[in-house]
Amino acid sequence: MAIRTGAQYRDSIRDGREVWIDGERVQDVTKHPIFRPIIDVRARIYDMAHEAAHRELLTYEGSGAVGRNSVFGKPPVSQDDWHKKRAATDAVFDEVGGIVNRIGEETIAELWSLHDGRDLLNEVDPRFAANIDRHVESARCDDLFWVSANTDPKGDRAKMPAEKDPDLMLRAVRETDAGIVVRGAKFETGVAYANRAFVKPTIAQWGDDALSDYAVGFVVDLAARGVRMICRSGYATQGSAADYPLSNRCDEIDSLVVFDDVLIPWEDVLFYRHTRAASLVRATLHRYGAFAFVQRCLRMADLMIGVALLNVRQTGLESIAKVQELLATLAIYRETIHAHLVASIACAEQGPGGLTMPNQSLLYTGRVHACERLPAMMHVARELCGGQLCLTPSAASFDAREIAPWLSKYYAAGDTPAADRRKLLAYARDLLSSSYAGHRAAFTQFAQAPHYSHMNAVFQHFDFEHSAGVAERAIDIRVGTR
Repeated sequence: MAIRTGAQYRDSIRDGREVWIDGERVQDVTKHPIFRPIIDVRARIYDMAHEAAHRELLTYEGSGAVGRNSVFGKPPVSQDDWHKKRAATDAVFDEVGGIVNRIGEETIAELWSLHDGRDLLNEVDPRFAANIDRHVESARCDDLFWVSANTDPKGDRAKMPAEKDPDLMLRAVRETDAGIVVRGAKFETGVAYANRAFVKPTIAQWGDDALSDYAVGFVVDLAARGVRMICRSGYATQGSAADYPLSNRCDEIDSLVVFDDVLIPWEDVLFYRHTRAASLVRATLHRYGAFAFVQRCLRMADLMIGVALLNVRQTGLESIAKVQELLATLAIYRETIHAHLVASIACAEQGPGGLTMPNQSLLYTGRVHACERLPAMMHVARELCGGQLCLTPSAASFDAREIAPWLSKYYAAGDTPAADRRKLLAYARDLLSSSYAGHRAAFTQFAQAPHYSHMNAVFQHFDFEHSAGVAERAIDIRVGTR
């Protein structure tokens, strides 16, 4: 398959899938008011790849007879591949006018991590390594929309799976000649309007168990029988697009995905029952995908600086020393994220499977900085935007004939007309202070892992021995490792 169009993508998700929201089953997700805006964004990304202005950024000449392929699905074999992925993502953000977390490459990157562990999977069953190779190639060539299903409901986390309802964590319940049958549930973003999901376990400590029904990873067609998606309410209908431009354009809907005895064909099973394979997946899951995640944090920093700076320019406060200090605080946050991304490419490493990894220590350190500081930086940006952020009337008020003159009088700022002032405040509110903004902030804290897992990733990849050696040479002592 060559690069798809937006129309082809829309057709591909009109497949009878079972999607529920607000207690009602959705007959066509492409027409539902909650899903339609983000589906339009996803379709727009597909259409961009066909346009002269974007084709060279978003696609490359693929191997074989498939024509051009998406830059996002290309396995990275050089530093240049990472620069191109970054430029493609920026082009999408510029077009969308906001941030979307589920473009697709962050899930495909998880397949690259699995590809790195194919030798271990070969020890378990050679079929699984072959399945991984085939799905990595499919992700490169088929131009489908992938997401990943990660965290389970879990229930009482103080108990082992065998001590509670076993379905609270997804598991394989039986084998057939056709494949394995799985039961349980996962939470995932974007699944209601994606084509495929990569499903894997979240258990971190397997103890001494060599085998477990919970140690299963697979690719699922989201229209498969027994897959039921129960979605949270969306933000797209909670206010007009004029008042909440991001809520009405970029809200990516999260779902509880129920697997009710779903058959996974053997060719779609990536590992099964082997806890060593599952542990490998958990330990390496984000070695490639964290780059896209951190880049999204960088775009958030740019938007926060942008709306804050435009506001102080409109209100004539840019020359005040305290304002400059707060803007500098945001700039330091932004530039530190940027530095980690640049350095992770410049100091890239070769992965176990021959792909080019961003430098792991630098990438994971950048992720901690971006997530840990985000709430404080949002507060700084809100302070710079001022109290009108939460006081401004709706766009309908600015259009009402009887009161529009008053709003025009009191919202004009210098050379800035009231209409432009309202648009800036509406965008800033939706970025920093709306329900959608709060959801995004919470999502960022847990999207790839909670904070302690981020810290553990840094601990596992930082070269502590280098620092210890520096100190040993300076002190002239030798302390062995424990």
